Amino acid sequence: MSFDEKLVQIAARHAELGSLMSEAEQSEEFVRLSKEYAELAPIVDAYTELKDARAEVAELEELLLGEDDAELCTMAQTERDELLNSMPDLEKRLKVLLLPKDEADSRNAILEVRAGTGGEEAALFAADLFRMYQRYAEIKGWKAEILHLSETGLGGFKEASASINGRDVFARLKFETGVHRVQRVPETEASGRIHTSAATVAVLPEAEEIDVDIDEGDLRIDVFRASGPGGQSVNTTDSAVRITHLPTGLVVQQQDEKSQHKNRAKAMRVLRARLYEAQRAAREAERAAQRKGQVGSGDRSERIRTYNFPQGRVSDHRINLTLHKLDKVLSGECLDEFIDALLAMDQAGRLAELT
Repeated sequence: MSFDEKLVQIAARHAELGSLMSEAEQSEEFVRLSKEYAELAPIVDAYTELKDARAEVAELEELLLGEDDAELCTMAQTERDELLNSMPDLEKRLKVLLLPKDEADSRNAILEVRAGTGGEEAALFAADLFRMYQRYAEIKGWKAEILHLSETGLGGFKEASASINGRDVFARLKFETGVHRVQRVPETEASGRIHTSAATVAVLPEAEEIDVDIDEGDLRIDVFRASGPGGQSVNTTDSAVRITHLPTGLVVQQQDEKSQHKNRAKAMRVLRARLYEAQRAAREAERAAQRKGQVGSGDRSERIRTYNFPQGRVSDHRINLTLHKLDKVLSGECLDEFIDALLAMDQAGRLAELT
């Protein structure tokens, strides 16, 4: 199917949806139709703009063929050239709108940060990263709910996870998955030597119950007494929950709530997200392997970014972008500069596949 044929088909479907919506009652069906109608609207608007420009060019060229007035011809030619120059941008905008959407882009996300190599310094860096994403969520107007924190005695995080809710959360955070490396002088380092440590970030699209079918018979649920940093007791009842998904071996543990029921519900949200991501990754693996312009594999073992404190810079190794704004990146203020560049490169790679 050609580019124009696809656009004609989409315009026809958009008109059909408008008719169906006018006949449908306020119901789940109406909501489904409205969602599809809204998704197609930007494509139809851009296509209408392109059609109007083409029609106007044709009219101007017809006028130029039969017009003897030199001044009028000059005006018509200038207008025609302007329209012709605008068309490649219109066509590119349409191609971008027609790119296959990642079905998970509009979802909320579960963010997980884990300290990697580097001991206490890695745990402190993991805490820095987790707070960076919390601040970024606040800047974007998203809601971040802490699911789990495993703290060290010095204020670092061995593990931390949060549910982040808002518009296009997964679309903007998905390329944060991977190994983040830090280079700095630890406060405990008397000689002033720079240490390198790391933390791992995973961003999972949050799944609904209908997305992942979990058989209760496939779960082993253990309850135990929660404990805090250093093993001190934070609860006197067996409220902590550990869920093992036997077919995959995935283990999720929650102990932050005083209620066993709430810990179980949080653990199930995380388990569902991990299973959904595993299924999604399996579906995408073959297609991703064919993509020449892929930004990153989404592998948690891939080193993606380095935060160098002595030089005040942050470098993203996938797009060769370095910002000398370390403080503003960690405050969430300048994180968009990386995210926008990553999204642009991913888009460019996908557009290249269409040519």
